[in-house]
Amino acid sequence: MKLSTCGIALLVALAMPSAQAVNKEIRALFTPDPSQPQKNEFINQTPSSGYCATYPDECRQNNTFSIQLPIVFGPGGPIVPPMGMWIKAPANWRQLNVTNTVTRETETVEVRITGMGSNYILSDTAANLTGEATALEGHRKLWGGQSWVYAPANCLYSGVGAYTETTYRFFWKTPVEANCTKLTSFRIPSISFNTMDFAYELRTPNPLGMSSGLYTGSINYLVGPGGDFNIGNLLPDDSNLTLDFVLDVQHTLKVDLPPGGNQVILEPLGGWQSWLDQGRTPTRLLRDQTFLISASSRFTMKLECELDLGQHCGIIDRDSGYASLVRVSVSLPNGLTDSSGQPVRRLLLGRAVSGTFQPGHYVDRMPGTLHFEVPELETAFLIRNSKGRPYKGNITVIWDSEV
Repeated sequence: MKLSTCGIALLVALAMPSAQAVNKEIRALFTPDPSQPQKNEFINQTPSSGYCATYPDECRQNNTFSIQLPIVFGPGGPIVPPMGMWIKAPANWRQLNVTNTVTRETETVEVRITGMGSNYILSDTAANLTGEATALEGHRKLWGGQSWVYAPANCLYSGVGAYTETTYRFFWKTPVEANCTKLTSFRIPSISFNTMDFAYELRTPNPLGMSSGLYTGSINYLVGPGGDFNIGNLLPDDSNLTLDFVLDVQHTLKVDLPPGGNQVILEPLGGWQSWLDQGRTPTRLLRDQTFLISASSRFTMKLECELDLGQHCGIIDRDSGYASLVRVSVSLPNGLTDSSGQPVRRLLLGRAVSGTFQPGHYVDRMPGTLHFEVPELETAFLIRNSKGRPYKGNITVIWDSEV
């Protein structure tokens, strides 16, 4: 009995069809465009095949892209009146998560199928099946007077059709997730469909809120009777379709100083002349230094100091050892805000990382300002203890996109 049972189990396993699967990669890229700074969108990088490759204008108008897969449905039959054939596509929005391969940050992508098509193959010529004189009239007569270029209810006409004596290539828009059925007027001994074209539309996250890098994720569909993609309940030679998404985020963060901008000389407002001519003691020492920033990503700022004075940097008379702190603050151009969405005006920087700055759109070579200031009490101390020697110190300002 044990041997018999094992033998039966083995025969059953061998008789079951093996599950086939198709994987297709879909890539999209974000990189800032200086000519369109307000355009914060991913650009499809997947080459179109099938319908959109042949008829690109139709897809461009609808912001869709298509892929052709060599999935064969059928053959099946006979199909006799009033039976029909239909297609159904997953037209509703579906969500998947994509994850940054380095930072492990996760974002949500939405995808829907906006069109589906194929190429049907008849077991005989359309003319023979209907008794018509020409292939075109045969294809029309076979389906109640309208060939497959004309979509039935639940689908929409795309304006595309191509035929031979035994085949008809079609593509229908799929605004809803429901069967789109063509009824036959004549007996069809056998029919098959030798490709599966589909058009898709994506909703992607705002790339300005994403870190640089590759985000990957997948969504699975069932193909065949009762599945997400279905053509007339015909059995496909591949029953599973996996779309593998790769979103490539390539941010820009670049800061340029004007020539000589790395040498900051602190002096009283209006210069030293009032002190030299009239003996007026300066109340503050300061300097504003402009910079040009290009940014499409979140970033933080902080200081690194040659001389640490608490959270601030300092300058020092290297002979006497007298020192003073220097306050450094930043004003950022319009389009860059703090984490609460407020403009950044004279925000004090320190050795600790600042809050996150966020672009509302791509900022391209816009001017910002670093404000350097020795406060009043510190200024009085420096002047009182000055021996005619300079106070110096190196302060490094760091813009960091690795948030």
